[in-house]
Amino acid sequence: MRKLQGKSPQLVFIYEAGPCGYWLYRYLTRQDLPCFVVAPSLIPRKPGDRVKTDKRDALTLARLARSGDLTPVYVPAVADEAIRDLARAREDALGDLNAARFRLKALLLRNDLRYTGRANWSAEHLRWLARLVFPTPAQQIVFQEYVRTVSERTELLRRLETELLEQAKPWRFYPVVEALQALRGVQFTVAITTIAELGDLTRFDTPRQLMSYLGLTPSEYSSGERRRLGGITKSGNRHARRVLIEAAKAYRHRAKVSEPIQARQQQLPKAICDIAWRAQVRLCGRYRKLLARGKHPNTVAAAIARELAAFMWAIARVHPVSA
Repeated sequence: MRKLQGKSPQLVFIYEAGPCGYWLYRYLTRQDLPCFVVAPSLIPRKPGDRVKTDKRDALTLARLARSGDLTPVYVPAVADEAIRDLARAREDALGDLNAARFRLKALLLRNDLRYTGRANWSAEHLRWLARLVFPTPAQQIVFQEYVRTVSERTELLRRLETELLEQAKPWRFYPVVEALQALRGVQFTVAITTIAELGDLTRFDTPRQLMSYLGLTPSEYSSGERRRLGGITKSGNRHARRVLIEAAKAYRHRAKVSEPIQARQQQLPKAICDIAWRAQVRLCGRYRKLLARGKHPNTVAAAIARELAAFMWAIARVHPVSA
């Protein structure tokens, strides 16, 4: 910085987003220096350019910045990033728990041990596991370690969910998190993950921009009079896209304000409840129509998630955000 400030009265810093986070961006902005963080996937590159060096990359960034062809990424505040890290830690713990359960169930399947109860991982299922005895000591050790791993992962997930709820209450976006829970399928974990990953939804001018950012819009390869649409682009934030697709599966049933939804809507304004009901009427009907047309259930869930994001944007526009 000292070297460059002696050569130019005005400096603009640009670097690619990576695993080192935003500490450099925050340091430069505290020095009153303009800084932009750009996504590597959105940097235009020549297909035939096979030579990559730090100097060439720096020159490319400078040239594209001067021409206005770079797209800065959203940089969250420190408090917002802290909630996002906690939400991602919970997501990682859930993935570890599922992996541990799969390993245990695979061991039982290899030894032809099948649970005949109604639900796996219930209290009855855990009591059934405690009564199992394998024919060899080695297999019994493996079984006990797998059961212990599942118990530890379950406890870790419970602790993280409790901490996430406690840390989210004083958060400035918590009122929006509560408002989004008026929607069907959007429980606390879905709402907190969406807002932690996306921040202020109103920073998108239109719902279509939000859909595109989430990677829920169909890809397209058209030429001339022929228009070809493919699967969703899967660009943008994969964490928010995953929870929205999971939430969209709740609309496979008919529209109904159940008791849990009614409890979540009890302290919310009528305008938000009206938006949530319109979302139910439209999305439940659209889910059944797409299935009747022979669409794959995964394709239907992605289409419903795309429209669900638009209703979330509408609720965020109605509900104010704390400073």
